Amino acid sequence: MAFLTIFRCTALLGSIALMMPGPAAAQVDAYPNKPVTLVVAYPPGGSTDLTGRTLAIELSKKLGVPVVIENIGGAAGAIGAQKVANAAPDGYTLLVGANNEVAINRLVSASVKYDIKDFTPLGLIASQPLVLVASQKSGVKNVGQFLSLVKQNPGKFSYGSSGVGSSLHLAGEMVKDQAGLFMTHIPYRGVAPLTNDLLGGNIDFGVYVLSSALPFIRSGKLVALGTTERKRSAVTQEIPALAETPQLKGIDIGTWYVLMGPAHLPAPVAARLKKALGDSLQSPELRKKLEDASSTIAPPGVDMDRFLNTEMAKYKKIVDFARITE
Repeated sequence: MAFLTIFRCTALLGSIALMMPGPAAAQVDAYPNKPVTLVVAYPPGGSTDLTGRTLAIELSKKLGVPVVIENIGGAAGAIGAQKVANAAPDGYTLLVGANNEVAINRLVSASVKYDIKDFTPLGLIASQPLVLVASQKSGVKNVGQFLSLVKQNPGKFSYGSSGVGSSLHLAGEMVKDQAGLFMTHIPYRGVAPLTNDLLGGNIDFGVYVLSSALPFIRSGKLVALGTTERKRSAVTQEIPALAETPQLKGIDIGTWYVLMGPAHLPAPVAARLKKALGDSLQSPELRKKLEDASSTIAPPGVDMDRFLNTEMAKYKKIVDFARITE
């Protein structure tokens, strides 16, 4: 009888142990219980960095733990994105990413080893149009003059962007494709040298993220020919969208910012982060800061898988047309 009693007690304790959550489940339930790192795959000061730092303030309030920025620049965002792709799927290392490192780099560089499948999409944060500009020296004042001049002089003109395979480069190639233009792309190592050459009249045209170009447009140093999203930007209604011109009606490309985690994030952790992001995007302080920087806050309920697949198909078409490789 004593042996039977011991056996029954042991079996009962085993059943209770099976019903209790294990260490991994307990960690998920306690999430988050330490600081969360937001990786920004660029040096401080750019539009992705501003978006990440603004979001970090609100996420910290919503999650109840510090949310810290880690800037990891290099390889057009690929180094920082790779770190997040390789991180433990526990929700403590996340990426505030833009199109380049999330969706474009893999299409143009064989050295990029991660794929979109190596991430868990958590939500769209905001978007911002690009803008096609002309130097004052070019004499071009609107998109009609731009199209006429370049078509009449095939191969004579160039446009600059912040680098091969950037969303700015792809936007320029999209313009060429839509309008049937022959124009040479000049890649620069960032916006500063591009701006210097445009202001000096060494190059006639360029493509910028809108927020980077606005100070020069509003001071009259550069001429805005059109923004690249389908509709005019709410913050620059005075600048037409390129798509308003019949030859360019298919132009629809911009810069967007997303929150991503490593693949295989536990569903409860992903749900917690998605809710925190959605709540953060309702913050008046966040909205004002990002809108002042020319961004449009993402609407709620974006289907991220569909969004990313659509964007990647668009980029692949441009990359194939222009034969873009590093």
